[in-house]
Amino acid sequence: MLKGKCFVIGVTGGIAAYRALDLASGLVKAGAEVHVIMTAGAQQFVRPLAFESISHNRVHVDTFETPPGWRYPHLELARQADMAVIVPATANIIAKMACGIADDLLTTTVLAMGCPVLVCPAMNVHMYLNQVVQDNLKRLRRMGFYVVDPAVGPQACGDEGPGRLADVPVILEKIKEVLEPKKELARRAVLVTAGGTREPIDPVRYVGNRSSGKMGYALAETAALRGAEVYLVSAPTGLTVPDGVQVINVETAEQMRRAVLELYPRMDVVIKAAAVADYRPRAMVDQKIKKNESSLVLELEKTTDILAELGRQKTHQLLVGFAAETEDLINNAREKINKKNLDLLVANDVTQPGAGFGSDTNLVQILYPDGTVEPQPVMDKLALSEVIWDKIQQLLLVKK
Repeated sequence: MLKGKCFVIGVTGGIAAYRALDLASGLVKAGAEVHVIMTAGAQQFVRPLAFESISHNRVHVDTFETPPGWRYPHLELARQADMAVIVPATANIIAKMACGIADDLLTTTVLAMGCPVLVCPAMNVHMYLNQVVQDNLKRLRRMGFYVVDPAVGPQACGDEGPGRLADVPVILEKIKEVLEPKKELARRAVLVTAGGTREPIDPVRYVGNRSSGKMGYALAETAALRGAEVYLVSAPTGLTVPDGVQVINVETAEQMRRAVLELYPRMDVVIKAAAVADYRPRAMVDQKIKKNESSLVLELEKTTDILAELGRQKTHQLLVGFAAETEDLINNAREKINKKNLDLLVANDVTQPGAGFGSDTNLVQILYPDGTVEPQPVMDKLALSEVIWDKIQQLLLVKK
C-alpha cells in the first residue's frame, strides 16, 4: 500500500522530533518516497542531515530557499504528496493550521495541499488538555484533517497523562487506514439517538435537560465514514447533520420511542446516546400559563424507558447504552447494563471536569455485561466515537 507513495513529513519543535526519524525510516523501507520539512524549532532537537540520510532527499527548512531543481518548494511538495504527516505536532503548529496561518514553509505547504494531512499531537499533558488545544484539534477534524490521538504515560518533563507521541506502528497503521479507508460497517444498518427530549408544559415551556447532542452526532458521523447506513433520531440540538446520515427529528420522548421502534427491526446496531426525559407533565396546558402570585405545581408521570424496551425486544441487534451519573458511577452502570440487556454501556460522571453536558470532550468508562470496565482518558467526542465504534466492531465480529 505504501510502495510508490509520496509522503511529506512535517517535523516541528518538540522533544518527540527524534521519533519522526523512525517514521521516515519505516516509510522508506516500505518503498515510499519521503520529503521532510523541518521548522526552526525542530532543528533545535534533530539536525536536517539525519533526515537526509534516511530519506535520501534534501530536507526543506526555509520558505525562501530554493534547492537545485525546485522552483516553488511549497507548491511542488503539495502537488507531489499523496499524504502529509505532521509529527510531532506541537500546540503551536496545531493552532496555526486550525487558523490558516502560513508564516513558514511547513504551514504554507499545508495550506496548498489537497491530499490528506495526518496530525500527530505531542506535548505536555496540561497543554494537550487545555481547552484551546482541544478546540483547535476539533476544528482540524471538522476541516478534514486526520488526527492520531497521543499515547498516555510518563513524559520527559516528569508529568504523566495523555500527550506522548503515539507509537510509530500506530501512526503507520493510521496512515494505511487514511490512504485506503476500511469500510468496516459497509452493509450495516445503524441507529443513533442524540440530544435531549423536551416534554411540553404549555405552548411555550417544556421540561428538558442539558444534553447538547454532540456525542450522538459524533457517533453518527463516524459510523457514516465507516460505510454504515446511518439513521439519526435527534431531539432538538442546533447541530449540523453529518454527511451521509439520515436524520429523523423528534421532540418528545414518545416521539423518539415511536421513531426508534419503527426502525429497530432492521437495524444491526443501535446506540442510545440521547438524554431521554424520565418524566413528563401528565397534561399539557393548551394556553400559556400566566405568572401570578400563587405557586405552580406540575404533576409529572413517567415516560417509557426506550432502552429497556429495546433490550426486551432484542433479537439480532447489538445494543449500546449511555449512562450519565453524578454518583456511584460503576455500580449504577453495572445495574443498568444487566437490567436493560445491553451489549455495551458507556458511562460517565457528568460532575467530572471534561465530562459535563455541552462539553466538547468526554471522560468515560466502557462497561461489558461480564463486568469488565475499560476507563478511557479525556478526549474529544469525535475521537471517543472512534474508540466506541472500534469496541462495537469487535463485538460484531464475535457475533458472526
